[in-house]
Amino acid sequence: MTPPPPAGRWPDAARSTVALAFDVDGPTGDAMLSGAIWRKPGYFSLGAYGPYRALPRILDLLDDAGVPATFFTPAWVVETWPDACREVVDRGHEMAHHGYRHERYWDLSPAQQADVIARSQQVFEDILGAPAVGFRTPSGDWHPDTPRLLLDAGFTYSSSMRGDDRPYLHEVDGAPTSLVEIPGRWDLDDYASLAYTRNPDFPIGQDRIAGYQQTLDNWIAEFDGHHAEGLCMTTLFHPKVSGKPGRLLLLERLLEHMCDTGDVWFATCRDVAAWWAGQEAAPHA
Repeated sequence: MTPPPPAGRWPDAARSTVALAFDVDGPTGDAMLSGAIWRKPGYFSLGAYGPYRALPRILDLLDDAGVPATFFTPAWVVETWPDACREVVDRGHEMAHHGYRHERYWDLSPAQQADVIARSQQVFEDILGAPAVGFRTPSGDWHPDTPRLLLDAGFTYSSSMRGDDRPYLHEVDGAPTSLVEIPGRWDLDDYASLAYTRNPDFPIGQDRIAGYQQTLDNWIAEFDGHHAEGLCMTTLFHPKVSGKPGRLLLLERLLEHMCDTGDVWFATCRDVAAWWAGQEAAPHA
């Protein structure tokens, strides 16, 4: 594993890297996989709010800040809101794989996973003009065969695991591969602080939406720590959670803080992975 680049050695001599990322889940997930969502219009609309209403706000915010982002999106959402998803690409951002209906990969056989990947890649090709090169597991974990399947399908990176706070290369059968991992942490998942639903209850037992200032302080502290050590930070934000009017102000203030800090390389996950792979391939002293 390559040591982290010294501070100031990221592209453009930046001290640290931010790969801002959003999971555009829409109404996919367990309730859709079980079929229960078709009996719960309110729950469906809670998820649909993300691609329909919140996503345009987030794109405008990113335009204002001049910051690119990656949007990990189930292919079912791409099929259902094609114009919104094409807008993401047209405005210079990356669309990446997040299952077809937000499947739990650890529950799927390799053949089933391959079917989900192939079906989703065809949707990306047909609607967005190109297959995805990036993958984020929808369930926070994956099957031991998933990295091999991703390589076989032409993916160049994942943002699924937790093993570092800088990119690294996955191994398959004990041998290093070209598949780059861009780790994300629950600390930078807006669900941990802000998500709240009823029937099904989330969080279980309810009684939790964190204070907005505390949430912002936590996110800023995570960025400040990554920046101080010259690391790579990504996020697990969800438009349906943090793309609401009051929460959008939290994202705006976080972006302002990161931009005002300076000396930061803002990039899509795709570009971070490509750069890191180039560093791995280069001769090292």
